[in-house]
Amino acid sequence: MGIMRAGLTAETYDRGYTNRELFGRIAAYFRPQSRRLFAVMGLVSLLSLSGALLPVLMAQGVNVVTGAAANRNMVAAALVALVVVIGVLNWAINWGRRILTAQLLGDVVLAMRIDAFRAVMNHDMSFFDRNQSGRIVSRITTDTDEFSRVAVLVTEVGSQLLLVVILLSYLFTVNWRLTLLLALLAPVAILVATSFQRWARRATRTSQQAVADVNASIQEAVTGIRVAKNFRREQGIYDEFLAVNERSYTVHVRRGFVLSLIFPTLQLFAGVGTAGLLYAGGYSTYLGAISAGAWFLFMNSVGLFWFPMINLSAFWSQFQGALSATERIFALIDAEPVVIQTDKRAAPALTGDIRFEHVDFRYGKKEQVLQDFSLHIRPGESVALVGHTGAGKSSIIKLVTRFYEFQSGQILVDGIDIRTFDLRDYRRQLGIVSQTPFLFSGTVADNIRYATPHLTDEAVERIARQIGNGEWMDTLPDGLQTDVGERGARLSLGQRQLVVLARMLAQNPAIFILDEATASVDPFTESQIQAALQFILKNRTSIVIAHRLSTVRAADRILVLRKGRIIEAGDHDTLMATSGHYADLYETYFRHQSLEYLEGRRQNVTERR
Repeated sequence: MGIMRAGLTAETYDRGYTNRELFGRIAAYFRPQSRRLFAVMGLVSLLSLSGALLPVLMAQGVNVVTGAAANRNMVAAALVALVVVIGVLNWAINWGRRILTAQLLGDVVLAMRIDAFRAVMNHDMSFFDRNQSGRIVSRITTDTDEFSRVAVLVTEVGSQLLLVVILLSYLFTVNWRLTLLLALLAPVAILVATSFQRWARRATRTSQQAVADVNASIQEAVTGIRVAKNFRREQGIYDEFLAVNERSYTVHVRRGFVLSLIFPTLQLFAGVGTAGLLYAGGYSTYLGAISAGAWFLFMNSVGLFWFPMINLSAFWSQFQGALSATERIFALIDAEPVVIQTDKRAAPALTGDIRFEHVDFRYGKKEQVLQDFSLHIRPGESVALVGHTGAGKSSIIKLVTRFYEFQSGQILVDGIDIRTFDLRDYRRQLGIVSQTPFLFSGTVADNIRYATPHLTDEAVERIARQIGNGEWMDTLPDGLQTDVGERGARLSLGQRQLVVLARMLAQNPAIFILDEATASVDPFTESQIQAALQFILKNRTSIVIAHRLSTVRAADRILVLRKGRIIEAGDHDTLMATSGHYADLYETYFRHQSLEYLEGRRQNVTERR
């Protein structure tokens, strides 16, 4: 579990958008669904029209009942039947509107999530170093859900507002004075609701950051649960989660306090407005200026008028939440990449000639790693990088793979500027094995063919048997069909390493890059790993961060790094003869490791006998 956060965290790529920018971006997602959108708008209009007819018909019924017409019973029965028909029609229209709305918003949210996920997949590794995965996931899932829920409310409130417009238009023909008094209440209600906009947006954005912090805390706890249990830190994780959750609770309560001011304020205006209309309408009826039915229509319209207004106040906070959510989604999509390609040149079949020419690289403004660094790796050459932590070994690998951007100088692969390649095309020819072997959920065979999904089971088995004659496969309960579990948890570390190396064989890369694992495995598995490495490294350009003596000695050239500079270069025997830094490393680390390895081999042979 990470260090407890002092407060809510905003991502470095967050930015603000104006309402015009947000609405423009949102409209772009609805544009491909224009037919369905117009269909929804048409159904909303019909729904509002049918809803407006009901109070008008009821008002006519009041006039008929209170009048002295001879056929009033027949007219009343006809009006009742018409109300029933309109009610059924209203239900059918509403049902169709909801289905189309769900389909429309489903497609829009799908497009948003695809764009957000594509943006995440295209970001360089430094983006994931700076931003927690839990917060990224929260933007793709939680924020798009928030937008979807509010978009449904937009159609609901929009339908109610359109109903009000239709009713007001009709009421002007009945009594323009009372209608004008009713209409004058609308700007007041809208002014009250929109006056809270800035507060609501700020409170909602803070609330969503709190949700992202909770998601990040949960994800970090779940992914690190093995380490936590090893160190008996379950209670510590629980306490840290309580602290993050408590901050989230406080933020949500504060948001609720701000937003709760809108609803009572509008209810106050609604009460005052209704009282005024009640007095004016009743007095006009008493004087005979309007009929009882018209007065009933006006009083019924007051409720229909204030219902969307009050809904708008309650909805306004959620609407601001949707805008804040779209801000977070678009900020993720618009985050500027650090690694920038100057061209998209298709990478030819690479021979693996790699040149660093006066390269400067730093992770931050004060983290200079490589300075005026130059290096030439010839095609088919195996280069081992050794040195203490922070010497720059991993940085060289990260630059060759284009996971990070260097600040100056040039890196050439087969004489071509690495920044001009199409990255996907270029990386297809790279075989990259990280220090911790990672497996995806599925079978061993699925993981071996991960980069080459077209391979048949027979081809996968043929590749797997090239490692240690396939003896490692006999230790798997179901052979290549063994389920590896989450992150390969059902396999031992050595087995995971062998699966990853088999995956590299299947890919057959032109350039092999290995950050060799430091974790110890049994001597038998290590011998199989070494045999697999020798097979992969043969006739292939390779860069290896070496931790095993056998790997170092097998390299064509050993580069000894210190503070981003090559201080020694040569093969094992040459470097040992100079009695320099490499010789010191050998005596303090590699020699001790070699003795342990030989002792392990001896014990393993004895046990097998």
